[in-house]
Amino acid sequence: MRISNFLLTTSLLMGLSSLSMVAQAADNAISLTSRAQLEVEVVGKDGKKTLQRTPVEKAVPASEVIYTTTFQNRIDKPVGHIVINNPIPNNSEYQADSAFGKDCEILFSVDGGKSFATVAQLKVKGDDGKERMALPGDYTHIRWIYLGQLMAGQSGEVGFRTAIK
Repeated sequence: MRISNFLLTTSLLMGLSSLSMVAQAADNAISLTSRAQLEVEVVGKDGKKTLQRTPVEKAVPASEVIYTTTFQNRIDKPVGHIVINNPIPNNSEYQADSAFGKDCEILFSVDGGKSFATVAQLKVKGDDGKERMALPGDYTHIRWIYLGQLMAGQSGEVGFRTAIK
């Protein structure tokens, strides 16, 4: 059990290092920072329960991991046409309706990031060989297209949740 937890944690961290490595914008205009977190319930001194996010150190099957990418404009003029692609990490499944990103169009891929579409447009072949609507477990990548201009020094966040298989 310890070895499998170690391998799962290692693969999660390796998956995180590959996240958000693709951002399209003007050369060196956008910096990206990614993090993987778990939500844990914390009881305060007053007995009140709150949810707090902590960095992933260990994740076991059924754990929900929140992946967040911060993007920041590093140059002294506005930047547009920002596109961020993230793979869904191996051994995990995208959680339906969890992708977020203010002022972003959010698209998904079911073919390893070769093409992207809205949820309503995604189709895959089922076990019976017939085409069907894609399910969240079929998604392989997420793409955010930032709508508008990101001003000098400004930043934004995009992200999603997965469940460890």
